[in-house]
Amino acid sequence: MKRREFLKGMAASSAGVAASTMIPFGGKALAGRKKKDIGMVKSVKVQCISETSWFDNATLGKDIKAAGGINTNQYDVVYNQENLGGYAALIEVEALDGKKTKYLLDTGWSNDWMDYVFNKDGIDKMLKSKEIDTLIVSHDHIDHYWGIESTLKHQPGIKIYMPGGSMEKSFQLLKGADFKKPQVKNSVPHTGELIVTKVNKIYQPQTGMAIVYFDAPATLQVRGENVVYFNVKGKGIVTVTGCCHPGVLTLINYARRNFAGGEKNYGCYGGLHISVFENWDPKFDDIIAGVKHYDMTKVACNHCTGWIWAEKAKAAGIPIVMGTDKNKSYKKVGTLAKAKTSNVYIGNGDSVMF
Repeated sequence: MKRREFLKGMAASSAGVAASTMIPFGGKALAGRKKKDIGMVKSVKVQCISETSWFDNATLGKDIKAAGGINTNQYDVVYNQENLGGYAALIEVEALDGKKTKYLLDTGWSNDWMDYVFNKDGIDKMLKSKEIDTLIVSHDHIDHYWGIESTLKHQPGIKIYMPGGSMEKSFQLLKGADFKKPQVKNSVPHTGELIVTKVNKIYQPQTGMAIVYFDAPATLQVRGENVVYFNVKGKGIVTVTGCCHPGVLTLINYARRNFAGGEKNYGCYGGLHISVFENWDPKFDDIIAGVKHYDMTKVACNHCTGWIWAEKAKAAGIPIVMGTDKNKSYKKVGTLAKAKTSNVYIGNGDSVMF
């Protein structure tokens, strides 16, 4: 059972609907303010540490169904630990003066898997040396956040941007907790600065970069998502997202309304949460038309982007960034990666430069 076949069971999710809209969840234009000049950066490189959330969808589907379905609280589901992976990316930003700064976006799910991929890409050493000193949590879904111990064990004092809509138990996990059900723990309490993001506020870790919190719904009672924007000199806005629950057109239009220079969208990276059911609907054609209208130069997608959408988008002329077969060298490979016939995904070990 392919990962995106499992997601077909998520048809009741409002997140799936959000992906097809342009509704600005908590992202309306800043009242009474001019467009914000966030400055510029020279370049942005995004490396996929892992986009593989889990490996066998039938097993995960069984776990969630046994707990009551996709509207169940994610902390009330007992998951098969052997099936778990996670989502995380390394973002390297080059400032106009040439200084490079690295950020970790999300921290995966299974500590075993995240320890493995962190070691494979040297993320563990970067955390220990504080070469990476900031973690941006896109949202507290199981596969983006529950591997928090894999980050904190190397740097408990790391600065963290946490979505304001995160669950109470997610904040407990950050402080150090051991939940027997659903078998998630963090034995290394966070000791550093915690920035809890709020709607209609722009956070700037550095010049040319912005973090914006969107109050969008998702599955398993998760709500809210942090989205990262960059203004690349001479190129335009780059959007980096975990799952894009608010919808890709919403995110692009937020930049257009709120950032100076936001009318020029250079590219995007991440899970785009479009056609996650691997079926087709006319609204997905509309999203292709909408994305194409913005004339981006690079669209790098993976994770919760429907494979069918990525292929159709490429055929329609959208500049999908192609991945490689690097992911097949990992100790675990998902069903989709094994069966794929084209590299329309930026997979594990791949990177894209903006």
